Amino acid sequence: MSSPTALPAHRRAILMMIVAAICWSSGGILVRQLSITNAWEIVFWRSVFMALFVAGVLGVMHGRRLPQAVVAAGKPGLLAGFFLAGTFFFFIASLTRTTVANTFVLMSVSPFLAALAGRLILREPVPLRTWLAMAVAFAGVVIMFADSLDAGRLAGNLLALGVSCCFAAQVTVLRRFHATVDMLPQVMIAGVISLVIAFALSPPFAATARDLAFLALMGCVQLGTGCLLATAASRHLSATELGLLALLEPIAGPLWVWLLMGEDPGAATLTGGAIVLLAVLANEAFAAWQASRRGPASVN
Repeated sequence: MSSPTALPAHRRAILMMIVAAICWSSGGILVRQLSITNAWEIVFWRSVFMALFVAGVLGVMHGRRLPQAVVAAGKPGLLAGFFLAGTFFFFIASLTRTTVANTFVLMSVSPFLAALAGRLILREPVPLRTWLAMAVAFAGVVIMFADSLDAGRLAGNLLALGVSCCFAAQVTVLRRFHATVDMLPQVMIAGVISLVIAFALSPPFAATARDLAFLALMGCVQLGTGCLLATAASRHLSATELGLLALLEPIAGPLWVWLLMGEDPGAATLTGGAIVLLAVLANEAFAAWQASRRGPASVN
C-alpha cells in the first residue's frame, strides 16, 4: 500500500500531467494564428519566450543558486535538453507541412517508441499487449500515410514521427536519471539549444506584434508550463500513467483546430488516427488496470 504522504504527491502529479497535456494540445491552434510560416523563426521566438519563462520559474525556486542547479543537471540534463529541443523543431516543422490532426495523431505513438527505447537501453521488458498494440497502431499509421501521398503531406507526417522519436529518447533519459538528478533545468537547456540553432538558420525576421503575442503565449504556457509540469510529474508517476495521461494532447489538439477553425483532417486521417488512438488507449488502460489489481508497488 502507498503511504499517506505518497498518495497526495501521486494525485498532484496526475493533475500536473493532465494540465501539461492540455497545455501542449494548444500548439496546433496557436500556430494557426500566426502570419509567419517559417518554422525556424517560429521555433526561435517560441524558444526565447520559453527560456525566459523557465529561467524565471527556476530563479524563484533556486534564487542565487540557479547557475549551480543548471550545472548540477550535468550530462543527463544536457542530453535530455537536446532531445526535448528536437521535439520543438520537428513539431513546428510538421505543423507547417501537414494538418494538425496528422501531427498529433502520429505523435501518439510516442509511448510505444518509449517502450522500445526502455527495452533496448534500460532493459525494461515490453509486455505482449504492447507489441500487439504497436502492430495495430502501425496499421493506422499506414492508412494515414496512404492519404498523405496524394495530399502532399508526407514530409509533415515524417517530421511528426520525429517528434515521437525525440520524445521517447527524452523520456528514456528522464526515467534513467530523474531519481538522482533534478531534471527541471533541462527544460531551460532545451530552450537555449533550440533558440541558438533557430537563430542561426532563420531568415530575416518577419513576426508582427500580434505574432509575438501568440508566440509568447506558446513559449510560456503551451511549452514552458507544459514541459515543467510533465518533468515534475515524472518523479511520481509510472511510465504507464505518464503515457495514458499524455494521450490527452493528441486527442485534444486536433479537436481545437477542427472545432474552432474548421480544419478538416480528412477521412483517411480520421480513420487511421482512430485506429492509432484506440490502440494506444487500449494498451495504456489495460496496463493501468493490471497495475491496480497487483497493487501500487508493482506499477512499472
